[in-house]
Order: sequence, then structure tokens, then C-alpha cells
Amino acid sequence: MKRISTFIMVLACAYASAQNINDVLRYSTENILGTARFQAMGGAFGALGGDLSSLNVNPAGSAVFNYSQFTISGSNYNVSNDALFGNNTRNTDINSVDLNQVGGVFVFKSTDSPWKKLALAFNYDMVQNFDNEFFVAGNTSQGIDNYFLNFAQGQTLGNLRVQQGERIEEAYLDIGTNLGFATQQAFLGFQAGLIEPTEDVNPNTSYFSNAQYTNVNQEYLQSVSGYNSKFTLNFAGQYQENLYLGASLNFHSMVYDKFTRLDENGYNADSPVQFTAFDNFLHSEGYGFSFSLGGIAKLNENIRVGGSYQSPTWYELTDDTSQRINSTLAEPDIGSIDFSIVNLFEEYRIKTPAKLTGSVAVVFGKDGLLSFDYGYQDMSQAELRPTTDPSFASENEFISNQLGPTNTYRLGGEFRIEEVSLRAGYKYEESPYENGDIVGDLTGFSGGIGYNFGGSRLDLAFSRSEQDINTLLFESGINSSAMINRINTNITLGYTLKF
Repeated sequence: MKRISTFIMVLACAYASAQNINDVLRYSTENILGTARFQAMGGAFGALGGDLSSLNVNPAGSAVFNYSQFTISGSNYNVSNDALFGNNTRNTDINSVDLNQVGGVFVFKSTDSPWKKLALAFNYDMVQNFDNEFFVAGNTSQGIDNYFLNFAQGQTLGNLRVQQGERIEEAYLDIGTNLGFATQQAFLGFQAGLIEPTEDVNPNTSYFSNAQYTNVNQEYLQSVSGYNSKFTLNFAGQYQENLYLGASLNFHSMVYDKFTRLDENGYNADSPVQFTAFDNFLHSEGYGFSFSLGGIAKLNENIRVGGSYQSPTWYELTDDTSQRINSTLAEPDIGSIDFSIVNLFEEYRIKTPAKLTGSVAVVFGKDGLLSFDYGYQDMSQAELRPTTDPSFASENEFISNQLGPTNTYRLGGEFRIEEVSLRAGYKYEESPYENGDIVGDLTGFSGGIGYNFGGSRLDLAFSRSEQDINTLLFESGINSSAMINRINTNITLGYTLKF
């Protein structure tokens, strides 16, 4: 039987695996892959323009085009995770292929107006590819029983029982709807036999664990899929010879799925519990809107400067969660609680921080160029909404205390030998956390080559980035974490047609 959990579960969201600081970071951070040329030069296009993915940095860039054109790009994504848990390191490597960029620009020139060019552009870019997976296995002193005990203490025993004539899956959903996520998790732990009341009477509010151990063996898998994409409508113009101005409207779309599986054993020989399996599934989807403004100025024949403002992105999101659990002492019908039993949360909103970018480029005629971008974004300004929601208010305060300003540096260059272009880039992005031990700084480099056929161009890019991330396996009751060294490697092929 499938039912809907509504407003009360939203009020309990700070305890869930969704609707917290992780969501804010997930949607506030852009890792735009873009065209092959954009990637090869590290995304340093704020003072250059002339590339459809440059509109994500500075919307004035479309006015730099001299011809109307169309570009399409596809990428092979590789994510390699070295995950340390306990004393064991496991490597997980995944690949995916996707069409990550499609766009076009129409350029209209004038000879009798100070506005020398007007440009209309549209572009689709993958902002984030969420496909990722890591696996850890090791020995720990913190079993999953601590997760359930954390939620159970203070809960009335009667709330954790299946009522007469009620099925276990009905009780699970009703508790989530009427009593919230915390009570629902305590119910799971009780029905799975992991926790017991100190006194088997109502109103007992104290519980102990049936799992006896000094250390336990855990295997944990986290598998994520999905994307965050951006469709841009852009308008820009060239005023006289040296000034380019532009604006964009951005429409965001996202889907995020996360599956986690925990298998636990290695309890004492006389422990009533000898194994536990606990799985969770989160599905999020939504849409968002943002806008951007920017300008590029030619100071002389060689030097260009640029500046842009990217507004906050306002997301509307919905989440649903499913769970399943089993253990040695579980109730016989515990299997009725599975991934077909869905908890639906009410729609909520996220506002990501605005971003400012300053850029400078040096153009050496037809021989090549160098470009540098600096970006600033204050992650502490991100927030969950509505802010009047008590759990969101406390989480927003936590976000404000944990996150801080992020500075981003991008450097790119291109060298042309007749019809061949050789490219290279570098990027450095500071951790969004005040404590860099949670998420480290991101560093990356890239390179590529392009060949101009005259009316068309073929580009190939390689990019690699690396970052250390300390990931909690569970967000309440257990502080066990996996230290992950994550390496993203992308190979992108793009084709541009002028018309």
C-alpha cells in the first residue's frame, strides 16, 4: 500500500538525508563542462566571449561572435574514488557518456548604428553530472544501532508499535506523516529488533540496543545518479568598437537519485543480533531560475577586461524517500517496508548565493591569447526556504556558520598554428567550508586541440580535477565517515558549424 507523508515530515527534514547543507552545496556549486574549447582553457572566458559556454561566465560574450554558429558537445565522464574507512582503502571507478552542450547564436550586424552588432543566443549546458559511486568496508566501533537509538530516546513506546488491525507499512507511513521522521526511524529500529525499551510498558521513553559488540564489520555503498542542467536565453550587443554588453535568463532543471546500502555483522557470539541490512533511497527533482548581467571592454588591440554578475538561483524542489531494513530479530513482515513504500515531502525552496566574476585577457592577434578569471561567491548566504520553517531556520544558521566565501581562479591559453589551435587551462577553487577538513580545495588542469575547417571546427578536450571529501555515512547518531580522494576526468568532443 502506498501513501503520502506530508507536512510533518517536512518539519522533520533536518534529520533526513535531504533538505540540509548538502543540498545547498550540491545546487550552489557549478562544474560547467561546456564546449571542448571552454573546457580545454579551464573555463577562463570572462573577458573573451566568442564561445557559447562562455555565456555562463559573462553574458556579454555572445556579442563577440562575428558569425552565426551552432555548437554541439559530448563528453565521457570518469569518476575515480579512493575511499578510506577504518584502515582499508577501496577504489571505485565509473564511466558515463552524455550530450553535455548544445547551443547556437545569431549575429546581426549594422553599419549605420553605434550598435555594431546584436546577438541572440540559446544554449544548453550540463552544470553538474551527479553520477558517482563509492564503496567502503571496514571495522568500526559505531554500529547502526546508534543511529536508531539516537532517534528513539525520548519517544513514547506506544508510538513505535503497530496498532491492532494495522499493517506494518501503514504504521510506518502514518508515523512519518503524523509524528515525523525521527519517530519513523525509531519505529524502524524497534520493529527490526535492534533496540528494546528499558521497560515494556507505556509510556516508556528509554531504550537500549540488542546488538552486543566491541567492533562490527560494515560494508557501505553509495551510488548517485542525475544531473543539473541550465538552458540559457541570451541577448548581447557591441556598442561602437570597444564595448560589449549582455544579459541572460537561465532556466535550471535537475534530477538527483541517491541509493545507500549498509550491511553489518561481526557482533559478539552471544549477541541477539547477528546481522543488519539497512538501505535508503532518495529521489529529488525540481527546477530553478537565475539571470546574469555582464560587460566586456577592449582597452586596446591586445587587452580586454570583463565583469559579470550572476544572480542567486531560486530552486523549487521536491523529495521522496524510501527505506528497507532487516536483521536477525526483525518482525516477520518487516519486508513489507520496501522501496515501493514512498514518503513524499512537500515542495521546498533553495536560494543559492550570487556570484561576481572579474576577468582580463591578452590577445596576440591571430597567434593566440591568455585569459584569467577570478570568481567570488559567499556560500554562507545560501539558504533553505521557507525561512519561517523552524527546522530550516536552524539549518540555515548551521549553513551560515559552516560555510564561507569561495574564491575561484581560472587560467587559460590558446596558441594557433595556421588552422590548428593548441589549448591549456588551470583552475583552483577554494573549499566552501570554513573547515577545509570537511571538503578540500579543488584543483584541476586541462588541455585540448582544435582544427578549423573554415566553415566549421572540430575540438577535443581533456580535463582532470581532484578534491578530498570527508563524507559521513549517516547524518545522525554516528560520526563514522569515509575520507574520499575524488578524481574527475572528462574527455569532450565538440563540433561547431558557422552559417
